Amino acid sequence: MTVAVSPDGLPALVLNADYRPLSYYPLSLWSWQDAIKAVFLERVNIVAEYEHAVSSPTFSMKLPSVVSLKAYVKPSRHPAFTRFNVFLRDRFQCQYCGTPEDLTFDHVIPRHRGGATTWENVVAACSPCNLRKGGMMPAHAKMWPLQKPFQPTVHDLHNNGRLFPPNHLHESWMDYLYWDVELEP
Repeated sequence: MTVAVSPDGLPALVLNADYRPLSYYPLSLWSWQDAIKAVFLERVNIVAEYEHAVSSPTFSMKLPSVVSLKAYVKPSRHPAFTRFNVFLRDRFQCQYCGTPEDLTFDHVIPRHRGGATTWENVVAACSPCNLRKGGMMPAHAKMWPLQKPFQPTVHDLHNNGRLFPPNHLHESWMDYLYWDVELEP
C-alpha cells in the first residue's frame, strides 16, 4: 500500500511491528486517509502524530505521522527482479561510465550470445554506453561493468536506498529512520 504522496498531504510513515520501515526506497508511506482507515480497522498503532486534526460531528483525532503494524510482515529474502531494483542495486549509475543520466539496462553477455535476463547478467547502463556496446561481448567492446552483476539481498537494496533519501522527511520520522546504522563517535 506504499503510495506516492506529497508532504503537504500529511503522509504517515509505516513501520513494521519491529519499528523498522517496511521499505526505505521508496520510503513506506501511506496517505493520511489510509493511515486513519488502518487505525479504525485496528491494524496499526499510532506512534507519532501531526498537529493537524480531522473531525466529524462526533469525533476528532490528530492525523498519525508514524504508524506501526500490529502484525509483523516478514520481509522477502530475495527482492523482485525489476528494472527499478537493478537501478537501485547499481546505485542509479551507468555501470560502464558512472553517469546517472539516461539510464536503461544492458545484458553484459548479449541475449543473442546466450545471455539471460537475470540479476547476474543485467546492469544499469546509460543509453550512449548501451548503444556503443551494442550486441558485443565486453572484451570485444572493451567495456566491463564497474561491478560484477549479482543478485542483491533486501539488505543490499535497503543500504543503497539510504543513499537516496526522499525530498521530504518529517521530523517525527527521524527517530525511526536509519536507526540501525552505525553511529559516529
